[in-house]
Amino acid sequence: MIARLFQRLAATDESWAQLTLRVPIGIIFAAHGAQKLFGWFGGYGLDGTGQWMASIGLAPGYLMALLAGSAEFFGGLALIIGFLVRPAAAVLAVTMLVAIFAVHIGNGLFMSNNGYEFGLALLAASVALAVSGGGRGSVDAALTRAVGAR
Repeated sequence: MIARLFQRLAATDESWAQLTLRVPIGIIFAAHGAQKLFGWFGGYGLDGTGQWMASIGLAPGYLMALLAGSAEFFGGLALIIGFLVRPAAAVLAVTMLVAIFAVHIGNGLFMSNNGYEFGLALLAASVALAVSGGGRGSVDAALTRAVGAR
């Protein structure tokens, strides 16, 4: 039963297309999560990000920063290695919906005005990976083959 559940969560085809999407998107998400969680790459860490999130109405701010940062950092790492890509991408898609509607929607489309353009692109990539899975070269594909061979 657990093997069947895993096969459903990790199911993917043998295309290389997902690899070309999940690695750069994973890097972007992991870096943004690292900004929120650890203050790396010019980020503000949990305290600073939490204060900002509380100031825009996402309260409690620290918890929201922890959730968003964890989703982005660990979800990004999952995409990079291709492990549990479908659920990771689904969580990232929800994270992007929150970012778009809580932060960017009122600023229009374009990034030059802090709009939702970038968030929308990340949302689309996340949805595509949630639908397709990790593809060839993913841990999911290797584990699915191994479990299916039993």
